[in-house]
Amino acid sequence: MPRILVLYYSMYGHIKKLADQIAEGIRQEGCEVVIYQAPETLSEDVLKLMKAPPKPSDPVFTFDKHSILAEADGVIFGFPTRFGMMCAQMKAVFDSFGHLWQSGALTTKPAGLFFSTGSQGGGQETTAFTAITQLAHLGMVFVPVGYTFGPDEFRQDRVQGGSAYGAGTYAGADGSRQPIEYELARAKHQGSYFAKFVKRLAPK
Repeated sequence: MPRILVLYYSMYGHIKKLADQIAEGIRQEGCEVVIYQAPETLSEDVLKLMKAPPKPSDPVFTFDKHSILAEADGVIFGFPTRFGMMCAQMKAVFDSFGHLWQSGALTTKPAGLFFSTGSQGGGQETTAFTAITQLAHLGMVFVPVGYTFGPDEFRQDRVQGGSAYGAGTYAGADGSRQPIEYELARAKHQGSYFAKFVKRLAPK
């Protein structure tokens, strides 16, 4: 059974909600899924000032957990946007992959992305663009979801997150907007879509 890692960072819970739906989509395809969250880099005082809620209960992806990534058949990374690119917490995780890069442990491994932004112009595409460079340097195979979810992707009568590069949501400037049903369903679809891709490549 292929094993897929979902590795995310979530400050206000939006990415966590998408991660759970992605995991459900992966399970739907008969794959095993493991979920980890990135370590926090901000102090408790700063988090309090930012009115961040308590962290989810998922285990933290510390350096000693890197073998889980190396041994996974695929990985989907999720993170909020900061000024049009991935947040520092997730970038710190990628920056710790030097030994994995040097050994080539992640080459040819399928990887997907999902994200949240504060506004419609806040980086639903640029966040993916800048994250792809991390995958390229590690030799990973980026798996975009494309426009495979159906006609609702082209609706113009409401605000909805996501792009061809992955599932997405909008948090609003103050984090008060929560993922809508469409965004959650699209995240589940991405998990299923990614799992199907991984199954085609995984050793029989």
